[in-house]
Amino acid sequence: MLLGAAKYLAENRNSFYGTVYFIFQPAEEKEDGALTMIKDKLFERFPMDAIYGLHNDPRIAVGHFAIRSGPMMAADDTWVVTFRGTGGHGALPHLATDVIVLVAEFILSLQTIVSRNIRPTDSAVISVGAIQSGSFGSLNVLPSEIRVGGIARSFTEEVRDTIERRMQELAHGLATSFGCAAEVVYNRELPPLVNDVHSTERAIKAAGSFVGAENVDGNTTPIMASEDFAEMLKEKPGAYISMGNGNKSGEVHSPTYNFNDDATIFGVGYWISLVQQELQNELRVSAL
Repeated sequence: MLLGAAKYLAENRNSFYGTVYFIFQPAEEKEDGALTMIKDKLFERFPMDAIYGLHNDPRIAVGHFAIRSGPMMAADDTWVVTFRGTGGHGALPHLATDVIVLVAEFILSLQTIVSRNIRPTDSAVISVGAIQSGSFGSLNVLPSEIRVGGIARSFTEEVRDTIERRMQELAHGLATSFGCAAEVVYNRELPPLVNDVHSTERAIKAAGSFVGAENVDGNTTPIMASEDFAEMLKEKPGAYISMGNGNKSGEVHSPTYNFNDDATIFGVGYWISLVQQELQNELRVSAL
């Protein structure tokens, strides 16, 4: 889509006035591509007034767009907790400290952070994505160590602080009660994605001029997914918009997902509309 817009604009250079940079960022899914480019002096080497991003969404119909000003996507934190005990024989649990039962209690207790420690009007998610311990070749052995890890998503630093603090308290408190030890590693990977108010208005206008204002949701509901474009929005005013993919094959990241090629033209059209709108008659510099 970005290449398509670049090709059209290069062939129709008299349709806008100013400079447009097309940014092909690597490693978005590793969550470090944007920050790596920033550290490589992206904005010093290519000075710009505003920056815009786009992502497809299979839950939105083809030919539709969705965006909001302010927080649109959540901050991304990852965490890993390691519990260590003595281990022992499964037939003699009274002679061991059982980290399996401990981690079961910990996982259940994690759910109380959102339900009992976070203000009900705030949003937060804590999910467990991995548990590692023991061996199916030695089912009679109680392991001496277990690791559990996952993600935490939220929109404010206050909520992030609360989640990290309570996770530490629960891990160490439960470990002590089971006669074990705990180690908590909590990493704040990405900030929340926050769209600039004025840039959002421009993105809504550009999308609406291409697909019609009735097909642009300018106050969409924030989502708990994360995006490293948030790092770029900390450096420059801009806006990140979702484009309808209308894909019934599955959610992004699912094994059944298949991009709907019919949506491509709408992404190309949005970029062209945005550039021509923003660079009509004044010397501005935008990045896509």
